[in-house]
Amino acid sequence: MCKGRPACSDILKMILCLLLPPIAVLLDQGCNIQFLINIVLTILGYIPGIIHAIWAIWFRTPTVVYRGPV
Repeated sequence: MCKGRPACSDILKMILCLLLPPIAVLLDQGCNIQFLINIVLTILGYIPGIIHAIWAIWFRTPTVVYRGPV
């Protein structure tokens, strides 16, 4: 997310987080453990799914994958 004015993609991500939290996480991070956790939280309660989606997309530090020397 950019520091100043939010980009159009950030606004669309936020709308998706509110409407379909698992789809927002899937499109942002792919099919990983965060996606599965979000599905479970959304099934248990819609609000926890939204909170987790916002956390997973904006506040979680991305993992760095070492790919060896370039």
